Amino acid sequence: MNANEPLAERMRPSTLEGYVGQTHLLGEGSVLAKLISQKLPLPSLLLWGPPGVGKTTLARLLAEASEAPFFTLSAIASGVKEVREIIDMAARQGGLLRKPVLFIDEIHRFSKSQQDSLLGAVERGIVTLIGATTENPSFEVIPALLSRCQVYVLQSLGKEELLGMLHRSMREDRFLKFREIQLVETDALMRYSGGDARKLLNLFELVVNTHTGDDPVQITNQSVTAVLQENQARYDKSGEQHYDIVSAFIKSMRGSDPNAAVYYLARMIEGGEDPKFIARRMLILSSEDIGNANPTALIMANNCFQAVNVIGYPECSLILSQTAIYLACSAKSNASYKAIGAARKLVEETGDLPVPLHLRNAPTKLMKELGYGDNYQYAHQFENNFIDLEFLPEQIKGNVLFDPGANARENEMREHLRRLWKEKYGY
Repeated sequence: MNANEPLAERMRPSTLEGYVGQTHLLGEGSVLAKLISQKLPLPSLLLWGPPGVGKTTLARLLAEASEAPFFTLSAIASGVKEVREIIDMAARQGGLLRKPVLFIDEIHRFSKSQQDSLLGAVERGIVTLIGATTENPSFEVIPALLSRCQVYVLQSLGKEELLGMLHRSMREDRFLKFREIQLVETDALMRYSGGDARKLLNLFELVVNTHTGDDPVQITNQSVTAVLQENQARYDKSGEQHYDIVSAFIKSMRGSDPNAAVYYLARMIEGGEDPKFIARRMLILSSEDIGNANPTALIMANNCFQAVNVIGYPECSLILSQTAIYLACSAKSNASYKAIGAARKLVEETGDLPVPLHLRNAPTKLMKELGYGDNYQYAHQFENNFIDLEFLPEQIKGNVLFDPGANARENEMREHLRRLWKEKYGY
């Protein structure tokens, strides 16, 4: 028993019944629950989610519930040699037993050659691969490996789930259960942990351990903030401040502050952050927060992403800086972001509505006889390249999903749409 183990490690659940969160993956009727209850072999998985939501714990518990040997590698500390060695070891222990599980933490940090070295073992069924990643697997995992894995998205833990962990740690932890602790306020704990259970528990323990004297430990917003200010760590791309700095960088550009944006950019560069990670975040922001207020922003961000792939540090710092400043100084609009959100919500509510007949494709004689494509009018044959047709399904016609933002370019869009559609969409 390690006396120096942090609270988060001491409170790691030992069974799936004690696992907190991810009910969409483990709840009654879910795919993973059925596999475990029916003693079926696990498929290769990629667990994608933010830090501190239980990816490593879930991988271990799934292997145990499946009665499969469990092997683990860290993508930070392992190369192709280590991958092959552990695959050979897993193959020797497999035999007639359950197929061994090979868990790779932070699999997005594996190079292409390292990921390639996994393919044969996964394809031949030597191991079941479970990879954990905080990055979008579509970008970070090679297509051949991605196609052989099921991707499961883990969600940030909610306030009630996090509070439950705190209360459980006070009741059950071998050290804390002997302390008199009062949870007077928890807003600061929740705010600084940001849904990360590991960060929450370790911060909670830090606050408790800084308390001296015989009085009960009172957890308040002030006590949490005071401890954090005294123990503020420098930026570490593999540590807890990683997502705080990235969040501040994005919010500074969204808030049109180029000074703060380049400051947080410098923090990431000095911390050795992957320039592709930074460029990818700017690429997302250029569409989510700028969009059609300045379409050139997307072009700039995409060119930046391509450039850092070619150039790398230190020169790519200039390109990252130029792009961050451009995005921060650009007009802002989240109209496209809200439009797709509203459209997806409408699809969820209304289901698969039939496409109007006049808009349907008619590649066969039967389809033509059934009226597919009838009465469709080609817009370019009319004045101003426009004809007033109904394009939405009958049941939802008139729904306004795109509301142009209040900026010069989108005001032009609004006026154009108003001239075309008059009162139909309320522009």
